[in-house]
Amino acid sequence: MKFERELQLYMNFLRAEKGLAKNSLVSYRHDITRYTDFLETSCQLATLDGVSLRHIETYLNVLSDLGLAASTIARNISSIRGFHEFLMVEKWTEANPAELIELPSSARRLPEVLHPEEIETILHEIDRTTSSGIRDAAIVETLYATGMRVSELTSLQMDQLFFEIGFLKVTGKGEKERMVPIGEIAQLAIEHYLETTRNTILATCDPIKAGNHLFLNLRGGPISRMSVWNIVTSYAEKAGIRKKVYPHIFRHSFATHLLEGGADLRAVQEMLGHSSINTTEIYTHVDRTLLHQIHREYHPRA
Repeated sequence: MKFERELQLYMNFLRAEKGLAKNSLVSYRHDITRYTDFLETSCQLATLDGVSLRHIETYLNVLSDLGLAASTIARNISSIRGFHEFLMVEKWTEANPAELIELPSSARRLPEVLHPEEIETILHEIDRTTSSGIRDAAIVETLYATGMRVSELTSLQMDQLFFEIGFLKVTGKGEKERMVPIGEIAQLAIEHYLETTRNTILATCDPIKAGNHLFLNLRGGPISRMSVWNIVTSYAEKAGIRKKVYPHIFRHSFATHLLEGGADLRAVQEMLGHSSINTTEIYTHVDRTLLHQIHREYHPRA
């Protein structure tokens, strides 16, 4: 491939400087490889310095013709922007022709969230008199109280609990750590789980298998992301929630409810572990939809 050297150097930059997770690096490589193949074969470009806005727009039209989702096209735009920015900073090109490309409007769809009453209904369905129910309650309470990703929850270690100050240490994307408040209700749920279910599991299973993981399956191993997914969806079905409920919806709900309550955007950004506040700002749009709803309901000329 003609532009393999530039691509490899960019991947090294993302790995070393940006600290991206493995899955993110795979996505970037796939996006940029397909893009540079297009520049080489379809546009017959000899150097990347010859790329223009027209070339990029043509490429995006090709992606659209392939029937790719708006979110996938948006990800490709982000990848292309970053690639050309890197080339410009490294003095291989004089400008970034992708900086004027806008995300497709349909890619900016707002994430669906649960209302607080819906979350209460889901939690009410959990039988906290059983070992699995005690654990499941702690899991759901933690997801909603902290807004952490399911992968962050399943990797939680015992030494990441700082209950004396009411925080958890969360390891996010790129192995970046952040401290997140846990809240009294979720902390009590975890403490109850530690005193009961987790101790019972450790007494009947090989403790080596459990390691230092906080949340365990009933066989003594660390709980998996799929198990958390099944836990959340099963209780949502029992609660009669018609929305598609999955672990990440608690993260969306966490951010939205904080902002609706008047929380500072940068504080929410810190708790979510977003590197850019632009990512967090999507939840302010969710908040605005609530304002529109209130305006339509109460304003006499809405």
